[in-house]
Amino acid sequence: MSAPQRRGGVEFLKARGVSERRACSLVGISRSSARYHSQPRPQDDQLIEQLKKVAQRRKRYGYRRVWVELIRQGEVVNHKRVYRLWRLAGLCLPQRRPKRPRPGTDPVPCQATRPGQVWTYDFIHDACFGGRKLKMLTVTDEFTRESLAIEPRTSLPSPEVIVVLERLVAAHGAPEYIRSDNGPEFIAHRVREWLAQAGVTTRYIEPGSPWQNPYAESFHGKFRDECLNMETFASLAEAQVVIESWRQDYNEERPHSRLGYRTPREFREAWYQAESARLVEGLDLSPWELRQEGQPGPDGKSGPGPAAAPAGRSGRIPALPYPPGGQTGLYQDEREDPIPQPLGAIPEGRL
Repeated sequence: MSAPQRRGGVEFLKARGVSERRACSLVGISRSSARYHSQPRPQDDQLIEQLKKVAQRRKRYGYRRVWVELIRQGEVVNHKRVYRLWRLAGLCLPQRRPKRPRPGTDPVPCQATRPGQVWTYDFIHDACFGGRKLKMLTVTDEFTRESLAIEPRTSLPSPEVIVVLERLVAAHGAPEYIRSDNGPEFIAHRVREWLAQAGVTTRYIEPGSPWQNPYAESFHGKFRDECLNMETFASLAEAQVVIESWRQDYNEERPHSRLGYRTPREFREAWYQAESARLVEGLDLSPWELRQEGQPGPDGKSGPGPAAAPAGRSGRIPALPYPPGGQTGLYQDEREDPIPQPLGAIPEGRL
């Protein structure tokens, strides 16, 4: 029972002849709290309007993600105040019954320790407005939680799965492992032979054990709750456009609670920056020495390579861990804080 409700109980008892001391004792509130009258705050009305605008745009967000949205917009506000006004405005989502942990379940085998090491792929099904079935292949990076692809089709046999994997490997490089269930498209000989040729080790979960593939199940829950249940697709083409737009928003705009309320893209970039800074500080190299052949230094210029390194250093300098698709933010000439931390440090155990 909240404090305003308790005050209402005290007033109810006092109206029926019960003393204030006795009424407070029965309700369980101190007399000073019972006499408190909240003062109107004009700034709260403005914040409530902001919360309603965010809730209109992000219908499935809770108050914590809305608070993160406000912080990203430059607002200075406490999360407890956001929660109070969120409830006052009646914006709370219906609470779900938490699932009980399955006793005796083993931890996820072969957990990822860096980006691009372990992928997981699975299917999720939906339908268009006219009843046309949709079958979607989702591919996720388990470490960064980044959605690499969502392919909506009417059917996705094993040759089509190989086409999607070929495109992703060409864009991001091949992972060490790929996790999936035992669906016929995943255990097909064509798919297994192609993965073996690409140097990817398959990790199949045990039949009837979806908890061994938690990253795909978690992503599917968010995908269905925030996209599939909120949209009505008139055609396959519309579904492809809407789903791809949601995927990009998920990677670049949606804060992820398990990543310290960073987006998957921000978390990946922060990890590469932190790993590069750790490697550079471990080698004790100057920015001049980082100019390997084909690798620009902080000033954007490429050096002559390790052969021109100062006397006293010999051998090739190990290459820095460039992220796929770019070299942004790898060299930090000013090392006060090489990792962007807008909303807290990277969760423990993620480096």
